[in-house]
Amino acid sequence: MTRGPSPTAPTRRPSVTSVRHLISIDDLTDTDLYALVERGAAFSAGTAGRPAPLAGDVVGVYFSKTSTRTRTAFSSGALRLGAQLVTYGPGDLQLNTGETSEDTGRVMSRMLDVLVARTAGDPAEMRAWATQERMAVVNAMSADEHPTQALTDLTTLRGRFGRIEGLRVLYVGEGNNTASALALALTRFPGAELELRTPPGYGLAPSFRERAAEQAVRYGSVFRERHDMADLPADVDVVYTTRWQTTGTSKPDPDWRAVFAPFQVTSALWESSPKAVFMHDLPAHRGDEVTAEVLDGPASIAFDQAENKMHSAMAVLEWCRT
Repeated sequence: MTRGPSPTAPTRRPSVTSVRHLISIDDLTDTDLYALVERGAAFSAGTAGRPAPLAGDVVGVYFSKTSTRTRTAFSSGALRLGAQLVTYGPGDLQLNTGETSEDTGRVMSRMLDVLVARTAGDPAEMRAWATQERMAVVNAMSADEHPTQALTDLTTLRGRFGRIEGLRVLYVGEGNNTASALALALTRFPGAELELRTPPGYGLAPSFRERAAEQAVRYGSVFRERHDMADLPADVDVVYTTRWQTTGTSKPDPDWRAVFAPFQVTSALWESSPKAVFMHDLPAHRGDEVTAEVLDGPASIAFDQAENKMHSAMAVLEWCRT
């Protein structure tokens, strides 16, 4: 009996020479950081071409916490770059039954090329997944830092202003994982200024504050943090806030809203900075951290910023695998 040709079995693309993880902004060299921002801006501007550097790759997307923008950004970004997806929810992995993080990483690395994960937990778990040498691990949000959000923010600034150096950013609100990543990233651009106004008791974690201050000295940027809304800087380029109740966290103080109330972003902030744009990592709660007048007003670029999550995600995935 004559047999037809055997079907060609799909093969996994050979691994890159060295696996590159993104678990913290600190994992990036200056060259990497600047290149990722430029590449994200190119994807956003439509000048990056239509490459498929992830053709033949499989990207795992594991989100143990809710997500609209980041999950969609990495999923759609991976597909646009030619990869296929395997998605996991909070109850899907044997981590729930006691398997170690190291074993989980070792097994997944034999089947996936990249694992994008949001846990809102200890980043040490992601570090454990990254102990193998075959699969890149990307932190899509841990409890202390949101590095891909910072890359999105810088990509947005680059696209809006044509530069990051010398920009003046006023961040108002909790010193959460978004603020931590932004502080680590923005202070590495000479001349950039970042002023945080955070509620008393809800400032940046000391380790991040110290690293940002050290970087400001090293790179010739400016970093400040205060816990009041008096004497705000004038003529800033950007006013940035985040939601008061960060994903996966709760506040032990039952009166925390009274502490946060003075830090609401209102149109009054534009009296001394009339040309400033407004940024927000979303989701937003109108009437809490920001008024509807600001979020939906002409100064807001929050939804352009949200779209840039996909463009920045594409830059990160490409960097991990090329």
